[in-house]
Amino acid sequence: MHEGATEAQIQNVLDRLIAAGFNVHRSTGESHTVLGAVGVHRDFDHRDFELLDGVREVMRITQPFKLASRQFKPEGTIVDVGRGVRIGGNEVIVAAGPCSVESREQIFAVAESVAKSGAKILRAGAFKPRTSPYAFQGLGEKGLQLMREAADKFNLCTVSEVMDPSQIAMMSGYVDMFQVGARNMQNYHLLRALGEIRKPVLLKRGMSATMEELLLSAEYILAGGNFSVVLCERGIRTFETYTRNTFDIAAIPVIQKLSHLPIMADPSHATGRRDKVAPMARAAVAAGADGLLIEVHNDPDHALSDGAQSLEPAQFAQLMAELRIIAPAIGRRIS
Repeated sequence: MHEGATEAQIQNVLDRLIAAGFNVHRSTGESHTVLGAVGVHRDFDHRDFELLDGVREVMRITQPFKLASRQFKPEGTIVDVGRGVRIGGNEVIVAAGPCSVESREQIFAVAESVAKSGAKILRAGAFKPRTSPYAFQGLGEKGLQLMREAADKFNLCTVSEVMDPSQIAMMSGYVDMFQVGARNMQNYHLLRALGEIRKPVLLKRGMSATMEELLLSAEYILAGGNFSVVLCERGIRTFETYTRNTFDIAAIPVIQKLSHLPIMADPSHATGRRDKVAPMARAAVAAGADGLLIEVHNDPDHALSDGAQSLEPAQFAQLMAELRIIAPAIGRRIS
């Protein structure tokens, strides 16, 4: 729509698109409104809409992901997580915490240390999808309760993984952001359910997924009306075995060109090695990541899950100090 198009003109176009059989999503930017019409209509003539009052231009989005495309929303999306934490803006947001909530003492100790070092979000798992059925599976709702208490005490937001649509209602009272893990990136039943809520979703790239597949998974959530989606590059599976995964750092600028959604990076899962987390975190910020997920444990050598890739609190504090030097070089900042 033209800058300054009236609400009546916008509503007229909306009504015409809906009458033509489209699902319409409205995006209001700083200067103009974009109406995204999604549907398949071979006999659709866009010239009929170019002549309507208030319409600046009509263009077809050629990518299979429509609502996630930067053509739909040229300016980047900023996702508000709560407590003043906004992902996608000038500040690089860091989420840190253990792989799993193990005990009250553990989660409170980690929350205190990461908050002191500058993290804004406490990340921890209560339901853990593990490769082995005999591995630690998490504390469940009790773990969420402990994480919420620790986050509130140290003024942090929370993010934790949801594995099934049946968990969404229960988890909503504990988490500020839902995480969809790599194994569930193409769990379309779960993605559709997350599209029906109005709470931020952190969507991790599948271990063998292309960037297009990641954006199509995000499309499921957006199509449901939930536009608070943050993508996450966490490494992909290749023939290399020295690291847990291969960190596809090029995905960060590529996704930012293709999509308006913010993207974070998870160097902990990408490398699986404590000594490689900091270098990859520094590289991710330099590449333009909107945020980081870092695993931190107060006693990683005795962690119940993923201790080998978890930083100690002192290592995390050092990393944050280094990132504060890097971020200004690309016009960003870290608190």
